[in-house]
Amino acid sequence: MNKRMPKNKLVTGAYILQPYAQTEKHIKELAECGVDMVVCLHPKDRGVLDLLEKYHVGCVVTGILPGWWGGDGANAGTMHEKRPLAAYEEAARAFADHPAVWGVDIGDEPSALDFDHYGKIARTTENAFANQFAYLNLYPSYASVASNTEEQTYCQLGTATYAEYIERYIEKIDLPYLCYDFYPYPLPEPTGIGQMFENYHIAANACRRTGRDLWYVPQVNGRGETDFTSLNMLRFQAYTALCYGAAAIFWACYTGGWWHNNVLDTEGNKTEQYDKLKTVNAELHAIGGAYMKYRNVSTHLLGYEADEWMPSALRALSKPSLDAGFVRDLKAGGARLVIGEMVGRTDAEERALFLCNASDPYDRTPSCAEITFTSLKRSVTIRSGDGAARLSKNGDAYSLSLPAGSGVLITFD
Repeated sequence: MNKRMPKNKLVTGAYILQPYAQTEKHIKELAECGVDMVVCLHPKDRGVLDLLEKYHVGCVVTGILPGWWGGDGANAGTMHEKRPLAAYEEAARAFADHPAVWGVDIGDEPSALDFDHYGKIARTTENAFANQFAYLNLYPSYASVASNTEEQTYCQLGTATYAEYIERYIEKIDLPYLCYDFYPYPLPEPTGIGQMFENYHIAANACRRTGRDLWYVPQVNGRGETDFTSLNMLRFQAYTALCYGAAAIFWACYTGGWWHNNVLDTEGNKTEQYDKLKTVNAELHAIGGAYMKYRNVSTHLLGYEADEWMPSALRALSKPSLDAGFVRDLKAGGARLVIGEMVGRTDAEERALFLCNASDPYDRTPSCAEITFTSLKRSVTIRSGDGAARLSKNGDAYSLSLPAGSGVLITFD
């Protein structure tokens, strides 16, 4: 039903708040970090929910309904037997509501072979919980498909392609959003970034076609003990997601859930990731109000034409400049640029672009993109999360300098 999660706000969330981080001090610091919602919370008592309400943080609770995770795909297609619908109905009847509970977790990374059953579970959950939405996160595109090798006997997706997996979700599960996780930094360089954009492309097209919101789960932690995701790597993930129309970003992980170097350590102390996440969330909140007045209608790539690591279909869509009617001859001086084209949610005559300088996804060679364009619109305005972006004007010609990893919203009224 989703009566509590804001619909007109860019929501920033974070996965996992372990019992060692459920004190008032920790929840106050969680709010100060700019986390609007904790995903997959198992509160040790209702006092934790009271604290979340006090500091204006919502949550998706886990453990209320029977759990299910697709895992390596060994259990694909068996959910209807192991998690019958009656178990969900019984659990829903025992639920005690609380204002801090925005959503109820119904599982993670399901196989398409279980989508029929998940469709019934989603409907049951949405009907049974008066104020909460059913939360379901999907596999990323690097999950295994039906063409397994002899060494890899399980199929996670349950389909031959990721595009088919997403289409099956759209067909079978009637939820108003599409949520998936994608962690780019453990993947091979630079092909992992190409795969990341392909995942964006497939998911965002499905959302545009069906009117769903796009929710994205990036990483704030690291796969290995020495892997620390930098501030600009956080920005790169968040701002490219906004270029594809993301309405919510849920970082993994705030406390111990998986991998290393989460925002808090195993004793509940802040790591160096805390200030990085606080900075990025503050930027997202600063720009989010204006951003959410628009909806994404397409995404453009500039500067990827010669990149062999980019999937061929996306490389074919890349161009050296952008002409979109209200803006002409937008160029990035040779930088790689991702551009989200948007229209006003209440007035389609209002237009906007969200730009991300995606030239340095691994934060190794800091640089700026020198962006130029022309527009006949009377009012052209720029907004950035840190307030540093400046737009220079000379007649109908405009220019700006955009650091690698950064994003800006440009509105045309």
